[in-house]
Amino acid sequence: MTQPSNPPGAQNDTARVLVTGANGQIGRRLIERLARSNPPVPVRAAVRSVRAAKTLEALPEEIRPEICVVDYRNTGELAEAARECRYAVHLVGILKETATSRYEDAHEASTRAIADAAAMAGLRRIVYLSILGSNPNSSNACLASKGRAEQILLDAKTPALILRVPMVIGPGDVTANIVLREALSRALPLASGGRSRTQPIYAGDLIEAIAAGLERDDLDDLILDLAGPESLPQREFIERAARLYGRRPHIVSIPTGLILFIAGLAERFFTNPAITKTALEVILADDDVDPEPARQKLGIDLTSLDEILRRCVGPQAPQRE
Repeated sequence: MTQPSNPPGAQNDTARVLVTGANGQIGRRLIERLARSNPPVPVRAAVRSVRAAKTLEALPEEIRPEICVVDYRNTGELAEAARECRYAVHLVGILKETATSRYEDAHEASTRAIADAAAMAGLRRIVYLSILGSNPNSSNACLASKGRAEQILLDAKTPALILRVPMVIGPGDVTANIVLREALSRALPLASGGRSRTQPIYAGDLIEAIAAGLERDDLDDLILDLAGPESLPQREFIERAARLYGRRPHIVSIPTGLILFIAGLAERFFTNPAITKTALEVILADDDVDPEPARQKLGIDLTSLDEILRRCVGPQAPQRE
């Protein structure tokens, strides 16, 4: 493990938060949110490569965290990273397996390591980001792996808050770019005509939910299903985004079974296909939950779908990455 690199002005503060997977979009948003809190919350950002560390070193000086490179499966390295921290936010996870990144390592092994490290370091709580539909008994390998990771945390010594979320969308992120491209398409092929239900949550709302997990006292060993306030068919979601530009794409219905079959073939013949059957099953699963119990428990507000689209996809939205 590399030793943490301290940004200018960093202090030894027992309220420090360890964030694993900190170089991702959610991690970077969380780092900024905590840095701009009053008072600022110091962050130790754990990433798995020097390349990932450089993305955080490029952040503005006023929000730049401490950075350390660790093996997410190594309890000792994570325990050292957690030293002098009070909380951990565990953002490590994958939707699609590759030859070098497997569900068991990304989910179960990393979660077991952070749980053991948290106990060694005496952390107060772990906040874990999971996926709607996660269940150890799921027939989907990704959701089953996530479900087993959740159980590891619930059985661990350190209390945990598990947030299950659907698609997360924020200004300028990759998801917003995909939605915009689909909205502006002349013809858009969708599985079963876009009948699967989606319930996107605004990235800023998720960040506030994670922050609540670091601030509130009544969130130990909970699983909360958190989503945006509106569930609707994917077709209607894209059409609503397109209306911001006075457009309406022609939806071409493709049988879901055919799409999954093609994805399965791609896995057989390509080392790293763009999408896998397992990942597609997660993407196409119906998201339709009542977010109100989680919203109330966390004490946060949820951004309306129309406002999400305006901020993330509309003509005044930030430039995409």
